[in-house]
Amino acid sequence: MSIPPPAVWSGLYHAYGRAADTPGHLAALSGSDPAERRAAGSALIGSLCHQGTRWPAGAHAVAPLVALVDTPSTPDRDVVLDLLHALAIGNRSDDELPFDPIRAFAQADRVRPADEVAVLRVLFEEDDPDVDAVADVADAVAQRWAAEAYRAAARHTDSFLTWLHDPDPAVAALAAALLVWFAPLPALPGALAAVPSGTTDARASANLALAHLPGPFGSDELEALTACLASPDEVLRVTAAIALARRQQTALPDAALTVLVEADAAAVPGAVQGWDRSLRGHVAVALRRLGLGL
Repeated sequence: MSIPPPAVWSGLYHAYGRAADTPGHLAALSGSDPAERRAAGSALIGSLCHQGTRWPAGAHAVAPLVALVDTPSTPDRDVVLDLLHALAIGNRSDDELPFDPIRAFAQADRVRPADEVAVLRVLFEEDDPDVDAVADVADAVAQRWAAEAYRAAARHTDSFLTWLHDPDPAVAALAAALLVWFAPLPALPGALAAVPSGTTDARASANLALAHLPGPFGSDELEALTACLASPDEVLRVTAAIALARRQQTALPDAALTVLVEADAAAVPGAVQGWDRSLRGHVAVALRRLGLGL
């Protein structure tokens, strides 16, 4: 794993000031002590994306985190991937999918370097900070930091695609939930369709990712979803039906509608790894798309 040298971090900020402690926390994520790994992960999530705000050091932490997930010997790779998702996406919900980064970060791209300097000076360098002096630009500056973290992650989508077929099903499931935020990627629909159905978490997450992609289904996507619709696994059936309902309302197979109605009546429990919304919530959204929900 390549971590930027200390001189780089000393010139960056996180939620608590200079980010000089960040490289040590990143290095600890690959250590042998589980307690130290947990402490490092907690410190990174609290300092780099504190309460949903991404800070300038966050974009620089993306590449080291990707390298950790890319390394099979890294312990708790799913935990590292969760942290990467938090840095890249923040606390955005799936209501914003398909995601349009140009629209989402339009305000960020109008921020001047002097605005960022002013905000950081007020937050960290003035003994008696005048927060009102930067109130008109603070939100845009925070959006710029979020955009930088997102764009840093976007440079690694080739790695994300390989994780879809990782031997660790948790990594594969989390990769599907992360990749959908970077659509359209030409290879993504086919890669999601190719996730094997042998592991419920990974295949179900891939189904939900397919549900949130733009445009019509390709033949590989339809084949994968149709196969899941006939699965004995309830989660695979339900997530496949959700995907079909969200993107193929006018040609929804009867079997998919039946699965959704039965799942809604039974208040299907649980959630799919990598997705904040409950499975029941996804069903409700799909039914509303069909004009059948409240």
